[in-house]
Amino acid sequence: MVLIGISLYIFYEAYERFRNPPEIHSVGMLVVAAIGLVVNIVGIYLLRSASEESLNMNGAYFEVLSDMLTSIGVIVAAMIMLTTGWYYADPLISAGIGLFIFPRTWMLLRDAVGVLLEGTPADVNVTALREAISEVTGVAEVHDLHVWSLTSGVNAMSVHAVLKDHSLHDEVLAAVQKCVTSDFKIAHATVQVECKGCSAFETHL
Repeated sequence: MVLIGISLYIFYEAYERFRNPPEIHSVGMLVVAAIGLVVNIVGIYLLRSASEESLNMNGAYFEVLSDMLTSIGVIVAAMIMLTTGWYYADPLISAGIGLFIFPRTWMLLRDAVGVLLEGTPADVNVTALREAISEVTGVAEVHDLHVWSLTSGVNAMSVHAVLKDHSLHDEVLAAVQKCVTSDFKIAHATVQVECKGCSAFETHL
């Protein structure tokens, strides 16, 4: 949300500066931006590997990345204004930075909301998961399959598996658990193994 707010503020400032381009101290602007760029490069190097594992780290990575792009944009704008005196370079590049940040931030926000609402994770194919459980030896039927995200990269699942005749409860339970945690991105699985006809007595709230 902060990143979206920053993007909108950049758009607003760019609009105001298009209307009334201010005179800018290009040398000081260039020096500060160069220092910021060095700091941002170090930050990106430290955060890049962990950005795929956590939404929090991904958010931090995008914020540092946006800062780095801002620093590069400021350096380019400062050089243009220093050599040509064309002050429209500042709002033009600022608007470009905002356009780069906004869609990536929106995707990050979408993923965060999906976790908060315990939505079905995008990295789990529920249809394939249902078929895989159905093919486990001893499973006659699958119902009440639910998959949701506990947090980024940690998915949970619950399912009811109906036993075939003469199948052993513990063996089927172990086989289903192994199937879903080995072949799919499921970190926590709750499996109810039941005999035929048990679903008729279940209560769904």
